[in-house]
Amino acid sequence: MSLLNVFEIAGSAMTAQTVRMNVTASNMANLESVSSSTGETYRARHPIFETVYSDNMRNGSVSSGVRVAGIVESQAPLRKEYKPEHPKSDGDGYVYYPNVNSIEEMTNMMSATRTFQNNVEIINASKQMLLRTLSIGQ
Repeated sequence: MSLLNVFEIAGSAMTAQTVRMNVTASNMANLESVSSSTGETYRARHPIFETVYSDNMRNGSVSSGVRVAGIVESQAPLRKEYKPEHPKSDGDGYVYYPNVNSIEEMTNMMSATRTFQNNVEIINASKQMLLRTLSIGQ
């Protein structure tokens, strides 16, 4: 594996974690949104990652990475609360809240941030290795 492949691999991880952070931000933004029916209520979303593996025998490189295969909605039940005075309550006096778990979302945010930072460190270390390699002939 070429040292240059490290940039592509780490870059794919950073892109995937950026998507994860955006989805997490959307979930957190909709945490307290209410609706009068289950069909209109926001549902938590989560990215699905998959491994990308390519084996290019022509130039002898093998590389891998990650990509977002899709974003799925959570199947967890919605929160239903009895609030007959709420303007968005249904005919029975219930309002529906998203199935967003704030603790899970904060954990996702911290994990995405740390993974992103780790890949930045990988890129910086690889850059330093390449610069040292270039300075050998001087």
